[in-house]
Amino acid sequence: MVFPASRARLMSTLWGAVGSGWAPLARCGGWLATASSRLLRGGGRRLGGFGQFVAQHPLLVAGALSMVVAPSLVALVLRGPAIFDFADDTVMADRQIAVLLEGEQLVPPPALPPEVFTTREVEMVRPDVVFASRNWDLLDQEFTQRLLVVFKLMKERHGYDMALIEGYRSPERQAKLQEQGSHVTQVGANMSYHQHGLAADSAFFRDGKVVISERDPWAMRGYELYGEIAEQVGLTWGGNWKMQDYGHVELRRPGVLGKAGR
Repeated sequence: MVFPASRARLMSTLWGAVGSGWAPLARCGGWLATASSRLLRGGGRRLGGFGQFVAQHPLLVAGALSMVVAPSLVALVLRGPAIFDFADDTVMADRQIAVLLEGEQLVPPPALPPEVFTTREVEMVRPDVVFASRNWDLLDQEFTQRLLVVFKLMKERHGYDMALIEGYRSPERQAKLQEQGSHVTQVGANMSYHQHGLAADSAFFRDGKVVISERDPWAMRGYELYGEIAEQVGLTWGGNWKMQDYGHVELRRPGVLGKAGR
């Protein structure tokens, strides 16, 4: 009935049957009624037999249904962005990050002059940062590469120059920071990834100055972008913690915390 040619043939056949009298139509109607009755009776018997089979073999039926339904449910729960959807910016970003992580080793940027860490803003936000280590060689190599990828993408995609505020932290320094109160740190010696070269605090470098405070809207937007990219490369961002630490990222490994640091 959808296609015009078939619809025309059907209507022509019906009109021809009407023109030949009602007998052919009556015979056709009788045949349809008989066929429908047989189909319904046979279907009823089959449904009754199926119900009896289910009652006799409930575990078998349940197992069979599980095998049929489970794959669809798993696919529904674990569904994600299409791998071949080249219009998806997130998928493309992940691929770029994978290429960077597997490519050539990135080199840490040149050290910033010590005086940029002694400005009034830096002293107000991080008064102890002058004593912090910014030696990239003391950091774990894998963590270093992931962090450098974040720095590279922050510059290329968003125009932010990143500055390492603190990398490796000795157990003694960690203990002293803990003594300053929970607003500084909530963990003691050897309980921070800093002691294992697997964490770093970073900020932004703009117009020759280090910008740390998130009260600066430009810096706060930078921290949000920094957290997004850090998580894409497999790092944990402190901005998602209850005690938010926007500049902090770490590479978590099981069985590391609690061991003596370097």
